[in-house]
Amino acid sequence: MTTPRERLTLIRIFEELRGLGYEGGYDAVRRFAKGWSQNRGAMTAEAYVPLYYAPGEAYQFDWSHEVVVISGITVTVKVAHIRLCHSRMMFARAYMRESQEMVFDAHDRAFAFFKGTCTRRIYDNMKTAVEAVFTGKERHYNRRFLQMCSHYLVQPVACTPASGWEKGQVENQVGLVRERFFTPRLRVKSLDELNAWLLDKCVAYAKAHRHPEQTDKTIWEMFEAERPHLVPYVGRFDGFHSVPASVSKTCTVRFDNNKYSVLATAVGRPVDVHAYAERIVIRQDGVVVGEHARAFGRGQTVYDPWHYVPVLARKPGALRNGAPFKDWVLPPAMAAIRRKLKGSDDGDRQMVQILSCVPDDGLQAVEAACREAVDQGVHSAAVVINILARRRDPGSVANFDG
Repeated sequence: MTTPRERLTLIRIFEELRGLGYEGGYDAVRRFAKGWSQNRGAMTAEAYVPLYYAPGEAYQFDWSHEVVVISGITVTVKVAHIRLCHSRMMFARAYMRESQEMVFDAHDRAFAFFKGTCTRRIYDNMKTAVEAVFTGKERHYNRRFLQMCSHYLVQPVACTPASGWEKGQVENQVGLVRERFFTPRLRVKSLDELNAWLLDKCVAYAKAHRHPEQTDKTIWEMFEAERPHLVPYVGRFDGFHSVPASVSKTCTVRFDNNKYSVLATAVGRPVDVHAYAERIVIRQDGVVVGEHARAFGRGQTVYDPWHYVPVLARKPGALRNGAPFKDWVLPPAMAAIRRKLKGSDDGDRQMVQILSCVPDDGLQAVEAACREAVDQGVHSAAVVINILARRRDPGSVANFDG
């Protein structure tokens, strides 16, 4: 079969026919070609092969883009769709990105909800899974994607390019979800609220609608009957996307147009950013040096003030005006001592001394020592440090000036 690029145009066919002795006009050739094309299309346009899937045999995956209003802001969310081919049970979850870690998270949440998975996965040739498309069904898969499939014991099967009918169930689901769940435009307070609502809607739809083939049963009843045939859920796949990064002198790492703080000790050496669907974990030589809830805006900086406490030992004045410490919410007793120390000339230095005890003694112990000091009506760093020393070694002698 020739490709479209290799096919002759009508004028070229007309010229070839004239060369073979044809004496008619071009219009006659054009009318014949038009009629032939219409007849051929009528013969094949509605033809398809009905598909059957056994319980637990396969599921289909796809993405859609939907417009919603979150906290008064209109945004486009990326919705991951998963559909069990036998029971037609569907799962949908919205994300702010369509990246690989979102693919991992969507699969895990769907499998946890289904309490299992199927032996085959049918999907299009998305870049987060396929690195190269060869002849037929042969593909070069992404290494991390294959690791996920191995974890869940799923065999990936990619559709033929431009053959959407091979995953027609999930494409129909995309239209159904858009029409029934996202029209009119949804207004929610958060992405978590949207996803909880979507899951409820998927369950409600399954319980209220008949299975298209087993019409005496609902989709939910077919789903419950299919569950024993699923491959048991084996727990969460560690689904992160890893990229190398450098640490700036301000103890931050840039990822996805935002910055995240790390421990001050990480400055000057490379790190690996492990991006999950909802959090960012930053490692250096295998050790976690930063972990944050993921930001999806642009130009945001996410701080953990504790990352900067070692720097405060050299520059205690930064506690008052440092960006990481703006609106820092400390435990109640520590916050009370900080307020009292603000009136002292060396209040910042004393507060830094208290904060510096946290890495060795722990936040809970320092907060308890601050509570005892406040109850005694004193608030100096020397008192808090002495209380901590006494608790570490009850037999020690405590001498301090209140």
